Amino acid sequence: MSVKHVASAKLPTQWGVFTIHGFEDADTGKEHLALVMGDVGSEGPLLCRIHSECLTGDCLFSQRCDCGPQLQYAIESVAAEGRGLILYLRQEGRGIGLLNKIKAYELQDSGADTVEANERLGFEADSREYAICKPMLDYFNVRSVRLLTNNPRKVNAMEDMGFTVAERLPIHVGINSHNESYLAAKINKLGHLKG
Repeated sequence: MSVKHVASAKLPTQWGVFTIHGFEDADTGKEHLALVMGDVGSEGPLLCRIHSECLTGDCLFSQRCDCGPQLQYAIESVAAEGRGLILYLRQEGRGIGLLNKIKAYELQDSGADTVEANERLGFEADSREYAICKPMLDYFNVRSVRLLTNNPRKVNAMEDMGFTVAERLPIHVGINSHNESYLAAKINKLGHLKG
């Protein structure tokens, strides 16, 4: 995998000042981000979130999912500790892309759950890849993380890449009447953890 660090800059937020780093995957042309606060290469497991892009949840405040609240929780958590890293991966809609995600939403409006909708469109239930995380984390000399996630696939992927997951920290935010069935499908069909 050919990934290069392209640029970095200060990113002031309402929770504190981060440094934003841009990475480019030469194989896919995709651009990924890392939000960093503090000395991330120092000793001790690093608070870390691997977050896949969700334009509808992260930017348009959709309540169909819990992505936006999870991202905000991760940013707040890193800022509260003063040290941590958030990888923002450009794999919208569990890897199917924005327009296909809207098609999946249309199927969900007709009664399909999030897994069924992706599969009816000819995709896997979850096509996201996490190999991009390795060169990004290697850039920061990260070896051990405290991972903010409910998804055991992320834990397994990190361990398979040689990172130590010292702790898995659950995220329970953004639950509302519009995403109850979505969250249930993540638990019952995708194996996400409740606690």
